[in-house]
Amino acid sequence: MSDFVQQVIDRNHPFRAKLAERRPLSAGAKAVWHLVFDISGSGIDYKAGDALGVCPENNPAAVDSLLAALRFDGGELVTLPRETAPANLRDTLLKKLSLRCPSTAFLRAVREHAAVPAEQIELDTALNEADAAKQKAWIEERELGDIAELAPSARFSAQEYVSLLRPLAPRLYSVSSSPKICPEQITLTVATLRYTFAGRARDGVCSTYLSERAPLGEAAVPVFLHPSKFALPDDAAAPVIMVGPGTGIAPFRGFLQERAARGATGKNWLFFGDRHEAKDFIYKDELLGWRDSGLLNALTLAWSRDQAEKVYVHHLMRRDGAELWRWLEAGAYFYVCGNARSMAKDVDIALAEIVAAHGGKTPDETAAYLAALKKTGRYQRDVY
Repeated sequence: MSDFVQQVIDRNHPFRAKLAERRPLSAGAKAVWHLVFDISGSGIDYKAGDALGVCPENNPAAVDSLLAALRFDGGELVTLPRETAPANLRDTLLKKLSLRCPSTAFLRAVREHAAVPAEQIELDTALNEADAAKQKAWIEERELGDIAELAPSARFSAQEYVSLLRPLAPRLYSVSSSPKICPEQITLTVATLRYTFAGRARDGVCSTYLSERAPLGEAAVPVFLHPSKFALPDDAAAPVIMVGPGTGIAPFRGFLQERAARGATGKNWLFFGDRHEAKDFIYKDELLGWRDSGLLNALTLAWSRDQAEKVYVHHLMRRDGAELWRWLEAGAYFYVCGNARSMAKDVDIALAEIVAAHGGKTPDETAAYLAALKKTGRYQRDVY
């Protein structure tokens, strides 16, 4: 009888994968990266459409800035719940705890420890905000460093401080490869998040970790598989419509690799785009090659800033609504991946309008038609 025990890989027991490749895909203001992880020996068995969970580290500069604001040297020993041994504060803040979105319990503790009335009043304004949406927005816009500057008189022991913080959560990214092409590798397509709040530069924790700080060629990046129901149809003859602008293309790159490897006979239609064709046409050679080979029967491109009037994928869906309706009536599966607040919402509205206009359906019939597509798995969304 074998003594081999399969290693459990999950968010609590991640696999340390080797970042084998990191190359830029874009030339514009928004940096997009092609990342290849070596998962050989992990036992991870993924499918196109799954997501990879990544356990990031915080930016060391942000950690050091926070330590200075709190007047800690980073060498203080602290113990987290479910941890058996103490660790130094700097490593704990770097690898274990979130520096973003402080909880209301944390804010109340800072308010109680603040010795200056003006600081207490400032925190009271946020804590007593009657509008839940406004309070949520205020919290989500803040980092621990902001709160340390807001209430510098609030002093804690290192152990008290870490006990008030949230764990550093893993981030999920849609896999942009197929195991039929690279079973021992997983590819991600990641945009580096950068923005400004109150005149201060902000960086995405995991996107900058992957694009700038994760070491190449070392088994150092903790990852785990997050299986998804976002998947290709079993019927290789079924037509597939994919809507994924920007990094929303990620799962569809995997889908197309999979369809090619399976010799699927069903037609494939991809709606893709971004701001500028010259700078943001990621995977250009692959996509044009798949179009020229016939794997992509249709490649519809929307470059929103290349003309005076902005053009998005949902505009081109409406333009090609009659043909899109014919594909749906022929049994096509419809997929959308990307931003839930804007793009996916606009695509959903456009799809409903196409069903109503070209299917001659009433609002109730349109709703029933889309509900049936979702129930049978023919309308799937991977949105965030």
